[in-house]
Amino acid sequence: MSYVLGIDGGGSKTVCVLTDDLYQVLGHGEAGPSNYQSIGIEATLQSIQSAIHNAVEAAIITNTVNIDAICLGLAGVGRAADIEVVKRLVQELQNKKCMPINWVLQPGNIIICNDALIALVGGVGQPVGIVVAAGTGSIVFGQNHQGDTKRVGGWGYILGDEGSAYKIAIAGMNAALKSDDGREMSTSLVEAFKQHLDLESIEDLIEVVYRRELGVKQIAALAPVVDFAAASGDIVANIIIDDAVKELVKATSTVMDAIFTADSVLEVVTTGSVWQGRCKIHERFTASLVKKFPNVNVIFPRYEPAYGAGLLALQTTQN
Repeated sequence: MSYVLGIDGGGSKTVCVLTDDLYQVLGHGEAGPSNYQSIGIEATLQSIQSAIHNAVEAAIITNTVNIDAICLGLAGVGRAADIEVVKRLVQELQNKKCMPINWVLQPGNIIICNDALIALVGGVGQPVGIVVAAGTGSIVFGQNHQGDTKRVGGWGYILGDEGSAYKIAIAGMNAALKSDDGREMSTSLVEAFKQHLDLESIEDLIEVVYRRELGVKQIAALAPVVDFAAASGDIVANIIIDDAVKELVKATSTVMDAIFTADSVLEVVTTGSVWQGRCKIHERFTASLVKKFPNVNVIFPRYEPAYGAGLLALQTTQN
């Protein structure tokens, strides 16, 4: 029986699944972050090794596990130089003797890719379609039947990430301050941010954002304030949500136009915290996209990204 490893490595955690050739997940393991560009190679190696160890241990397999293929879908891996770094990392993994694993990998059975691809494969269940990820950041990625790919966005909170939780939160705070200035229409966001952050005045946002030096994830975590205001009927908040939808639809349409035809039948999977809001952002996005592309089916993920990595690894053993 063939056993493969699928690994989803991000900035907050690493997830590994051990899968057999019947597509069954036998073991699931988690560990710390594995974005080597932010934490370094050694820490990344440790996280991946721990996640693999935990997955194999959870499988409760008495014999040594022969690993025939591995797919690593890692955040921040997109350039040829990144792939070479991760190849060396995989070689170091195989040299480790502390796990009950027998590595029987061939070069063709090692897949190294970015986390957008495994999110697509896991979300749809196959490597064809489009994934629209809108969480702390945002990115749209697609692949067609010919293997052509197209990525839009994913440029980070300074250069891009339109439609992300971060950009929604920033727009909400900006609107609240403009409303307090009298530059824009009144909005419940003023009181909403005051209450959520326990502020005496909306001007205290200065102290919260600048002096406390909130990070990207902490600011993105304020997006639900805007979402709740929009769900409650606030006009300004709804404009912000509509703008986010427009950006995500534009990015998805760009991918569609690049690698699919207008009448293509395919699935678009939506992942990330933004889609879980109360203001029906998922429904707004779906209605707008389907209006342009009637044969598109917008779905939530069927499987997790790590399982998508496992599916990609399994494909290499069946060719």
